[in-house]
Amino acid sequence: MDLSNTNVIDSSGVGALVRIYKAASKNKHKLILQHPKPSVLQVLEISGLIDVFQLKIAVTPFYREKVIAHPSVNSALKRLIDIVGAIVGLAITAVIFIPITIAIKIDSPGSVLFSQTRCGWLGGKFKMWKFRSMCVDAEAIKSKIPNQAQGAFFKNDFDPRVTKVGKFLRRTSLDELPQFWNVLKGDMSLVGTRPPTPEEADQYQIPAWLRLDVKPGMTGEWQVNGRSQIRDFEDVVKLDLNYQKNWNLLYDIKIILKTILIIFNRNSGAV
Repeated sequence: MDLSNTNVIDSSGVGALVRIYKAASKNKHKLILQHPKPSVLQVLEISGLIDVFQLKIAVTPFYREKVIAHPSVNSALKRLIDIVGAIVGLAITAVIFIPITIAIKIDSPGSVLFSQTRCGWLGGKFKMWKFRSMCVDAEAIKSKIPNQAQGAFFKNDFDPRVTKVGKFLRRTSLDELPQFWNVLKGDMSLVGTRPPTPEEADQYQIPAWLRLDVKPGMTGEWQVNGRSQIRDFEDVVKLDLNYQKNWNLLYDIKIILKTILIIFNRNSGAV
């Protein structure tokens, strides 16, 4: 595939390359990307695909340049808000860490924190952290739990893997406090899209990849528009694309304020 005339590539372009690569591999063919420009190489590096594809590079040496991205990704003020919010959030987490740790340990022996690989901006993978709200073998037995959602995400209102303390943590969103560390590192933002697992992203059709044009967030349209009631992945995509279309700093602040109100509404937490 000749990429010498490709100057810009977004998450949907990354998704197209992934699907072509899978189709080629399935038919025992090699996909070679010829003459990708530095801007394209930068995107492949961010998405973690630079070591997956076979490259024939014409431009040497490889140099970095600013990737053309959604305005929210390049906003210095949004990043400043993320850093300040993450520091405040981590301070709150430190205060209640010991009580939460004791409660989790008493209820269900095992690790206090749970990490899971998620896909971030342009599909790049990162470790997302949470307080553990499920049994220790939750991932191993996930296939045995019925999925009540349609499309590329998982949901079960009465998931038996969730512990008693876990139900409280989820209802109050306390389980998500460790994600402030992901925000501080820059893997996530305070406001963005829901971060999918690699398994979910593998099911994406090309349009769904557009939701990865922005950084994933601790909260977002999906959080303040009934995340517990959403059952169709197409609705998730619509909410995420609506966020991208309407994004500005004031819009972020409104979503943050709505999220705070929802957290204090005991009937609106995650299940």
